[in-house]
Amino acid sequence: MLQLPASLVQQTAKDCLAQLLQALGSETAACVTVNASALERFDSTALAVLLELRRVVVSMDKTMALQALPARLSDLARLYGIADLLPSQG
Repeated sequence: MLQLPASLVQQTAKDCLAQLLQALGSETAACVTVNASALERFDSTALAVLLELRRVVVSMDKTMALQALPARLSDLARLYGIADLLPSQG
């Protein structure tokens, strides 16, 4: 399971994505779960990070599911019309 940090904003996005991609290398499950329970501070850049992570996951013939996504981030994904690309496990 991959973990999102407490803060995912424009200034931290590049490092966060690099860490997630590195951790992705050790994921063996067909569905990669991304736990967002720690995420407290974020902006729309968090969606860009998640979409790029999803792109890489799909290129590996896997799927991705988000866990404990903050309601505000879910709302942003719906507003931008990308909620279907970022499925949630609850």
